[in-house]
Amino acid sequence: MLSGKNIIIGITGSIAAYKAALLIRLLVKEGANVKVIMTDGAQQFITPLTISTLAKSDVITTYVANDVTGKWNNHVELGLWADYMIVAPATANTLAKMANGICDHVLLATYLSARCPVAIAPAMDLDMYQHPTTKSNLKTLINHHVQIIPAGVGELASGLSGEGRMAEPEEIVEFLQKRLSKSKKGKAVISAGPTFEAIDPVRFIGNHSSGKMGFALAHEAASRGWEVTLVTGPTSQEIENSSINRIDVVSAAEMLRALSNEVDDATLLIMSAAVADYKPKFVADQKIKKAASEATIELGPTTDILATLGAQKKEHQCFVGFALETENELAHAQGKLERKNLDFIVLNSLNNKGAGFGHDTNKITIIGKDTKPVEFELKSKEAVAYDIFNHIDENHNS
Repeated sequence: MLSGKNIIIGITGSIAAYKAALLIRLLVKEGANVKVIMTDGAQQFITPLTISTLAKSDVITTYVANDVTGKWNNHVELGLWADYMIVAPATANTLAKMANGICDHVLLATYLSARCPVAIAPAMDLDMYQHPTTKSNLKTLINHHVQIIPAGVGELASGLSGEGRMAEPEEIVEFLQKRLSKSKKGKAVISAGPTFEAIDPVRFIGNHSSGKMGFALAHEAASRGWEVTLVTGPTSQEIENSSINRIDVVSAAEMLRALSNEVDDATLLIMSAAVADYKPKFVADQKIKKAASEATIELGPTTDILATLGAQKKEHQCFVGFALETENELAHAQGKLERKNLDFIVLNSLNNKGAGFGHDTNKITIIGKDTKPVEFELKSKEAVAYDIFNHIDENHNS
């Protein structure tokens, strides 16, 4: 799958630099053409001789390749040569420089010259990774279409997760295989966030959904070549890929209208939004004043969006729902899968620590119409999105 592909590997000064040796060996074994750039810091952890032997090519460490002849390493040509550029490990220092356009090394010059996709595998102490400046730099890089390879993604993952830990070499190879084998797959429609159902002009019924899972799914879909439309309820989440079409809605009725308009020509629908099940039967025109006596709000059901869309599902379409449960999880999720005419349903339980609303992590089980339930470990929502798309790719025949 990687045979004949041109891959640049950038190695920076992290103790995880030793993992780059295995990564390069795996890529060469897959038939990839590998060129390696090492920073001065990287050479303190692993020698260029070791890396050049594995890569079967000279390692680039400076602009000038030969002080005698004046031969130089043309970073522009290198950036044009590559099908993919991977910086692994990527230190906090290198992330900061990449995010701010600093160009004080041939690795950074090559990054700025590259016209191919670029991905990074961060590696640093957890406190460094969680620092606001590092988070800001990562967000900037994502906005510049740099892809983040989180630890703990894919079938080959060790099962460990943790922010700041570099992804394993096998995971990075799997990541590349998924990306370099991709083709434009059609239109994916994804919903995210909560819905708010008005009581009066200032009050509403809602839930604690942050929208993080739906936004992670949208970014993962875009990176795999889908044409993505994201329909989202009220949320503070931001789109970090300009190719994603974002539609903002507030109520369940608005979300249904938006999805109905978008799903007809879609190949894939993923309904991760936490839609309110009930809404006030009567919405006050003016703010309801506080009174000494008790107040009662009469509720009525909202329209079941996924059941409505599922009843109109076409043969070639793949529909995926989410089920957040607190009891009899598998049975309830299986029931929703069948009632709503879905191909897959993603189950998460509020009984699992770190899963559900408001967290950066999630723990899921994917139940398929024609497949047995597959349970995954607790992972970041970005890694969960990766797993969900892998599962769809491998188990749905569209």
